[in-house]
Amino acid sequence: MKLIWSKKGAFLLIGIAVAIIFSVSLFFALQKPVTIAVDGKIIQTRVLFAGTVADVLKKENVKLGPKDKVAPGLNDPIEKDMEVKVIRAFRVKVIADGQTREIVTTPVPLNEAVTLAGFKVGEKDFVKAKPSTNKVVPNQTLELIRVSEKEYEEKKDMPCGVETINDPTLEKGLTRTVQQGRNGQVKNTVRVTYHNGKEARREIIRTETLVHPQNKVVAMGSITQVSRGGQRFDVHNTLYMSASAYTHTGFRTATGRTPAVGMVAVDPSVIPLGSKLYIEGYGYATASDTGASIRGNTLDLFMENRSQCLNWGRRVVKVYVLR
Repeated sequence: MKLIWSKKGAFLLIGIAVAIIFSVSLFFALQKPVTIAVDGKIIQTRVLFAGTVADVLKKENVKLGPKDKVAPGLNDPIEKDMEVKVIRAFRVKVIADGQTREIVTTPVPLNEAVTLAGFKVGEKDFVKAKPSTNKVVPNQTLELIRVSEKEYEEKKDMPCGVETINDPTLEKGLTRTVQQGRNGQVKNTVRVTYHNGKEARREIIRTETLVHPQNKVVAMGSITQVSRGGQRFDVHNTLYMSASAYTHTGFRTATGRTPAVGMVAVDPSVIPLGSKLYIEGYGYATASDTGASIRGNTLDLFMENRSQCLNWGRRVVKVYVLR
């Protein structure tokens, strides 16, 4: 009889143990693993299947601020292997229309943050951010740039071009105006863009030609051989120049030679020193000297005495620069 009771007791204990194991297994089976991402940390936890996101945050003592956001939502039921993300709100400074306002928000697009600050963003307005980002970040400063535009019309001259033609009746280097040029006129539509009332950009958006320009036509001399004084010579260039005269001064020329008839003073930037010349009314000459008053298309011709210089005076001459 005692042996039978012992067997019954053993069976009872086994039954209790099995029940406890089953209950514990059931308890853990009803719990679901959940991951919480908050404040740069990852929290691994388990909660009852019937719980909500709010329950798991409360269980882990995760406190929320009034502007913080949670994904999934607080009332969403817990699912197996759910990931819960807590997004903390932060302060952002917004400057617009001469005002500065501070908001507390989670990461949102820049325009949305400006709207949260109570400013209306116009169709062409844009937001500058420091630092520059697509969404707001903690302690960022945003500035709303108001964009306005104005258009006006202006008339402007259209410069004429220059067209050249060959003229076999002129010496090389000489030119003749065949047709005077005439400027045209255009009407431009200009758009001026302002950022916060200050001009930021000016551009021509439309152009209408009112008067077409007329090109100036210039005939270019092409004669390269000339006969003078019974002699024929090749011409490198031909110039009309203002010529005066000078005589002995007691000084040598710029090329170190003693002045003599046939030597002339020139501007070396126009006629290089050493160039061979033929000057109408004077004859053959060499560019041998310079002078302080000889600039541009001017010459000073050497003559033997003062009376010859006075008789020459100053006159415009045709000068052939020879090859």
